[in-house]
Amino acid sequence: MSDKIITELLKKVNYPGFSRDIVSFGLVHDTKLEKEKAFVKLEINSGDPTLPTKLKEDIEKILLSDSAIKDVEVLIAVKKQSANNQTQESGENTAILPGVKKIVAIASGKGGVGKSTMAVNLACAVEQIVQKDTSSNFKVGLMDCDVYGPSVPLLIGASGQPQALGENLIAPVESYGVKVMSMGLLVDEETPVVWRGPMVMKTIQQFAGNVEWGELDILFIDLPPGTGDAQLSLAQTMPLDGVVIVTTPQKAAVDVARRGARMFEKVNVPILGVIENMSFLLNEETNEKSYLFGQGGGPTTAQALSTAFLGEIPIHEEIRMGGDHGIPITKSNPDHYASEAICSVAKEIIELLG
Repeated sequence: MSDKIITELLKKVNYPGFSRDIVSFGLVHDTKLEKEKAFVKLEINSGDPTLPTKLKEDIEKILLSDSAIKDVEVLIAVKKQSANNQTQESGENTAILPGVKKIVAIASGKGGVGKSTMAVNLACAVEQIVQKDTSSNFKVGLMDCDVYGPSVPLLIGASGQPQALGENLIAPVESYGVKVMSMGLLVDEETPVVWRGPMVMKTIQQFAGNVEWGELDILFIDLPPGTGDAQLSLAQTMPLDGVVIVTTPQKAAVDVARRGARMFEKVNVPILGVIENMSFLLNEETNEKSYLFGQGGGPTTAQALSTAFLGEIPIHEEIRMGGDHGIPITKSNPDHYASEAICSVAKEIIELLG
């Protein structure tokens, strides 16, 4: 019997609450078979104290069901959310993004709701607000985990390839005071990224472990829409302090946003709140609002998820133009009412993070 047989058996063990197995989830880091004893090592990221015990029991049951295995030893390393951002494993600590104080994901259920635009403008707004209020050297990072459609470099005006700092280590590109890493900085803009799930998972792990982020007060992570490999990988790779859900008012977006957010609840990531983007079109002459996509979708989503409604962001041509030209509206026109709405949300997030 080979070690590969252990892996095949582990594919029958599902992650609690999911229909997906722990092998495809990327949790299994080592397997070994010595005589009739199987050794398994996992790494998980969860604040649920019952999860390691449940996984251990399921693994032992599956492996011992094979007559060739008489004994099983399971080691589970738990990446717990903590102030010093460390993995706890049998009393030993291994730093994960040790210089990063807070990690916040920006997510959405469906595409086209302006999630990346929000991520870029929130990163710029937070950096701007804290620098202005405290005059401190506040550092913000933005990790673009939308591997298939990386738009962050365009939206924030980041260009040039990241510089190599040594073996397996590169420096993020900085734009508007925000440190940025994206697949869009690593491949030609005409080159499609045609990868299966495991490659996406590996890339996200490398963005965490092989990028010299340095000292950051907050790292924003722009996720692709949905609940696929990128979201699952992120939840298992980094100890998130929370996730912000972006939706638009219409029912189609609201329903998908609510379902997508439930995934983060299952992996014990706090939902900080909901942003409603493209909420209204303002007639600047009459000050009247037109609700092109309906009204109330954001508050309804927040209520269903028992979380905070962070605010409404209007539709405005200047937001779109800022994205097209790589100049976020919070930087190009901080006094614009759309910028003020984004800054208000940014302040809410800062307060929620403490």
